[in-house]
Amino acid sequence: MTPAIASALMPLMRGMDPERAHELALKALGLGLAGADQGQDDPVLATTALGLGFRNPIGLAAGFDKNALAVLPLMRLGFGFVEPGTTTPRPQDGNPKPRLFRLEQDAAVINRMGMNNRGMQAFVSRLAALPRPLPAVLGANIGINKEGADPERDYPALYLGVAPQADYVTVNVSSPNTPGLRDLQGEQRLAAILAAIAAARANAPRQPPVLVKIAPDLAEDAVPAVVETCVAHGVAGLIVSNTTIARPASLTSPHRGETGGLSGAPLFEPSTALLRRVHRLAAGRLTLIGCGGIATPEQAYTKIRAGASLVQLYAAFAYAGPRLVPELKRGLAALLQRDGFTSVAQAVGVDA
Repeated sequence: MTPAIASALMPLMRGMDPERAHELALKALGLGLAGADQGQDDPVLATTALGLGFRNPIGLAAGFDKNALAVLPLMRLGFGFVEPGTTTPRPQDGNPKPRLFRLEQDAAVINRMGMNNRGMQAFVSRLAALPRPLPAVLGANIGINKEGADPERDYPALYLGVAPQADYVTVNVSSPNTPGLRDLQGEQRLAAILAAIAAARANAPRQPPVLVKIAPDLAEDAVPAVVETCVAHGVAGLIVSNTTIARPASLTSPHRGETGGLSGAPLFEPSTALLRRVHRLAAGRLTLIGCGGIATPEQAYTKIRAGASLVQLYAAFAYAGPRLVPELKRGLAALLQRDGFTSVAQAVGVDA
């Protein structure tokens, strides 16, 4: 099966419960039923960020493959990087069902999954079993359990657990679906967590760079403190952004009132505005990954011009399927070449 055929079958899954459809999609991917992108990436898409070489800047965001069940098949679809997780120290079931909702009229999704996953031990085992070298960069997204958590203890332990396998590690302190998690973005608490990770990292045999994923709902006056705290504690980059708890008045889908994090098209503008601001504040000291509402080559390009060295997808990939990845790459390469750029890096932040 090719990515185009797999995408053509996507509407058949829309009648299913969204979470069940997602589980079936992961199983199909794991079995290789989605095919692979047979095309060659345009050289203009190759880039270096976080000290790593990326064949293209298009990545898959955390949350799609929480348990690292389909990492290699996802990479073969043409992504430049894939970020499985969020994984937590211990397995947890997450929040009660239903907890995943399609907002088709708004090209959006609301989820309140609650970081349901099989725990770090199973996660790391699956990463360790992947055949190397991998065809794309491998991230790992880490978070804390809903109950019995000690962030200053748990995040360093998670980092050390995944560090032998991952090319970079993302600290999730911004999911809206774990009580109190977003409070960890406060300056003092974030500083304590990052200091603990830095201390553990200093003695680790392998030291992949640390990123922090932030919320689009940060108070305006909190953003500079987050940036400076991350820089001060050796963080390599920020992912801008996680899902939002805001509910724009433009939403029309029947599920628009569900609680949880909103992703997809309505997140594009606010997350891009935050990205531009963070780029200005960071002033080259942090690598930025733009995430939120990307569904077209033009939107990926807008994120890059706003300050993102790399971009990530989730909701649009879930709606459109595997065909979206090569479409984005072809379109982005054409846009870069149209404007006279010979690399992604040349376009980063030109509009910020």
